[in-house]
Amino acid sequence: MRNDDRVKHIVMWNLLADTEGKKTGSIEAVKTKFEALRGVVPGLLYVEVGVDFSCVDYACDVVLYTEFENAEALAAYAEHPAHLKIRDELQGLRVERYQVDYRPNAEQ
Repeated sequence: MRNDDRVKHIVMWNLLADTEGKKTGSIEAVKTKFEALRGVVPGLLYVEVGVDFSCVDYACDVVLYTEFENAEALAAYAEHPAHLKIRDELQGLRVERYQVDYRPNAEQ
């Protein structure tokens, strides 16, 4: 694997909840489920889930930061049964979703 083939995949969500307790539970569900993908998805090199503490009105609630060996590994992840299961389980929890995929060493 060449380092310059790596792909970073970042997803941010705002979660649906009518109480802080429900939002905290939803955030923990997102965190637990995505962290469980470590060692499960081929080509997934790194997984980190962060929870916003700033509470500014324009911040997202939670962010998923992942690194993949290459674009093919990211494409395989998108169709991997473990990822699809999480996506389906979290479908009703999110209000908004934002995503960025990029090659860190690519020419701009």
